[in-house]
Amino acid sequence: MTGPLVPFREFVLKVHSRCDLACDHCYVYEHADQSWLTRPKVISDEAISWTARRLAEHATTHALPSVTVILHGGEPLLAGPARLRRVCEELGSALNGIAELDLRIHTNGVQLSPRYLDLFDEFHVRVGISLDGDRAANDRHRRYADGRSSHPMVLRAVGLLREERYRHLDLGLLCTVDIHNDPVAVHDALAALEPPLVDFLLPHATWDDPPPRPDGSPTAYAAWLLTVFDRWTEAGHPMPVRMFASVLSSLSGGPSLTESLGLAPTDLVVIETDGTLEQVDSLKSAYEGAAATGFDVFRNTFDEVAAHPGVRARQLGLAGVSETCRRCPVVRSCGGGLYTHRYRSDDVSGGGFDNPSVYCADLAALIRGIEERTAAATESPAVRSPDALLAAHQDLTRTLLAVVHDTLDGRGGALWDDAWRLAAAVEADASGADALDAVLAHPYTRIWLVDALADLDAGRGLAEPAAERLAATVAAAAVRARLDLPVPVAYRDGSLHLPTLGTVVLGGPGERGAAVVHPADGGFLVRESEAAPGTERRIAPDEPEGPHWLPVRVLRQAPAPALLLDDLDPLRDCFDAPAADRLAAEDAEAWGHRIAEAWSLLADAVPDQAAEAARTLTTLTPLSTGAAAPGRHGPGALGAGPVTGANELALGLLSGFHRAKLRALGEVTDLYALDGTWEHRTPWGNEHVTFSRLLAETYERAGLGLYDPRFLTGVPEALDMIENAAEVTVDGKQLIAAVRKEISGTRSAAGKNRGRSLSPSRHGVNVLASDRKVTFE
Repeated sequence: MTGPLVPFREFVLKVHSRCDLACDHCYVYEHADQSWLTRPKVISDEAISWTARRLAEHATTHALPSVTVILHGGEPLLAGPARLRRVCEELGSALNGIAELDLRIHTNGVQLSPRYLDLFDEFHVRVGISLDGDRAANDRHRRYADGRSSHPMVLRAVGLLREERYRHLDLGLLCTVDIHNDPVAVHDALAALEPPLVDFLLPHATWDDPPPRPDGSPTAYAAWLLTVFDRWTEAGHPMPVRMFASVLSSLSGGPSLTESLGLAPTDLVVIETDGTLEQVDSLKSAYEGAAATGFDVFRNTFDEVAAHPGVRARQLGLAGVSETCRRCPVVRSCGGGLYTHRYRSDDVSGGGFDNPSVYCADLAALIRGIEERTAAATESPAVRSPDALLAAHQDLTRTLLAVVHDTLDGRGGALWDDAWRLAAAVEADASGADALDAVLAHPYTRIWLVDALADLDAGRGLAEPAAERLAATVAAAAVRARLDLPVPVAYRDGSLHLPTLGTVVLGGPGERGAAVVHPADGGFLVRESEAAPGTERRIAPDEPEGPHWLPVRVLRQAPAPALLLDDLDPLRDCFDAPAADRLAAEDAEAWGHRIAEAWSLLADAVPDQAAEAARTLTTLTPLSTGAAAPGRHGPGALGAGPVTGANELALGLLSGFHRAKLRALGEVTDLYALDGTWEHRTPWGNEHVTFSRLLAETYERAGLGLYDPRFLTGVPEALDMIENAAEVTVDGKQLIAAVRKEISGTRSAAGKNRGRSLSPSRHGVNVLASDRKVTFE
């Protein structure tokens, strides 16, 4: 077994080994392992004390912030209030000052009373109750030994938890699926109780003892659960359902939320009433001794259990599932199913759990069914709408800024604090809020925010340039909005750069100082602070370039959109190719003509893409060489080196735009997960690559193919590979669907651009871009 040891964070403590019900589907009493017969009914004082000691030891060794202990059985309430109090006291005392203790109890509810709930309130023990639905459903399995119904007693217990004084202890309901029960009736009965959570559990089964399928359907359990899902959706999601939430999370690129689904490593161990340490309890369904480790709390640490081969087998993620599962497109959501459900005694490989789940077809149908029903509702608007993508990035930038400010917690210094306070004043004005958004949307804002947050996370504190940039940002917004608001700023190397506007020259190289920017008469004044009095610079509206003012030029040649030609921003040198120095006026004018010529070609050949790029791109930064890799900036920027012709630049602009868009999407939504876990062979290069590279190359080739269809070679095959890959998410599939729609019919238009196209291996320029609304308080 490889990989680091995974510490336990969840501990199932058996406080009583018998039960007051005789449920015929119980894995403890009705399945293969009958070890309960040899164990004491109630956990002993010694076992409690040693368990508490081992918990504290484990939490200390791994610096765990919290541990969860689930009091279990049998029926744990049979242990009685005094014994349960002893357990809570011992565990709480042992972990005091070491880790937070999250205590829970899972019960059938028939013994629950105010006496127990008052005890649980005292020790913050949350209560989960097993209930299989309405009376008919619950009584199918959950009866007393003499056949009496347990349903009224369980409803009484649920009613107690719904009382205001105990509501905070309610953990939710656990419902074991039986396809003989009416799924709508089950859902409605559970929803009527207003639980904080419902957990649907597939009945424990193996390939040796498969689940009942009365009609022989391989997907009967999926059909039952999807009927519940449909009713749940129709009712407006009246309560959270863990299984559904887990599938929806993993489909969107998030983690699984339950042990029975997904690839997350197990972090659970069981302590029996005699102090024996065992693996997950459901393994008792497989065979006698399947859960055994040979360890106990008296002689062994939890680390020894964590190193047990059986435990390690469930900590290997994708490597821990069968070869069939590793090749399955839904394995990220399914995770091979619950480990127990994979068991087969006649497995020819000799590894009894190296199989797909006995519910394999059900799980695949359930996941695909949920995806089909929810894709439109769960897709990110940013994938469908360029405007939504820009809004999401503006929101992300403001969120990063707010996180930096909150992390500083008053330790940002006078310049930062003044800038933050004045930002609130700017934002209070309608035109000021728009101006502040415009400056924050400048692509190079993202660079200093990300760097500032990295410095804070590393404990280095806020670097001076970050505070200086925030002040300059607020000053630029105040100038753009023409607000009568003086803004303190700082400058270095004799220059004050106001993003999106230009650079004021206040001294020579190496000189630093403080100043105040004050909007006035449509322009602004820059005065050095009283602490270091000096010259005053008055910058008039549309001030031409001079010895003390270098404006950011704007390219305005139609049909290209207006673009900032930013050859001034100190943060612009963020590409793999170095940024060019300040351009001469004639060179800047030449850039405008070249962009206009290239844009004319794009507008003619790919008008939809040209229109979207015109709404998205804001900034062009000249580079000193002819190629660049994506930079560290936010969306909206292009970096371009010297080019020889309009067609070459048009291809570069289109390539850069599509790379920019893909990167921007990846920053605000999950297009894939578990990148690098699988390899994919590219149709064009016959090379094995990661999913992210396959997606990036496919997306760029499709974008270039809109201009010259010869770039589309292999793209349809690659789209099929991506769509059926395990890594792709709901948003990723939506993006692929959009690409298919974009390139449909492109081949028939091949003659339109052939005369001016370049081959995929020769397009010489590589013009690339890279890349929550929070208020200032």
